[in-house]
Amino acid sequence: MAKELTERDKAYWATNLRLIITCICIWATVSFGFGIILRPVLMGISIGGADLGFWFAQQGAILTFLSLIVFYAWRMNRLDTEFGLED
Repeated sequence: MAKELTERDKAYWATNLRLIITCICIWATVSFGFGIILRPVLMGISIGGADLGFWFAQQGAILTFLSLIVFYAWRMNRLDTEFGLED
């Protein structure tokens, strides 16, 4: 027998989806926006011998992605605690 979704379940998943969408938008902005689309604008700024657009495409996107993973795990642990779903 299927369990019915309560308002609390819907609020949990809505918050989770909003968090996922926010993280994906930040990652896409950094990797595609700064690394590809805005690269010509960022070419004049140098960091460590490379232009800023190249830096975002190579290291910046990876560091942002790793930071988002850590943030997502931390926030989901807090969200689970708020909704009483911790292990």
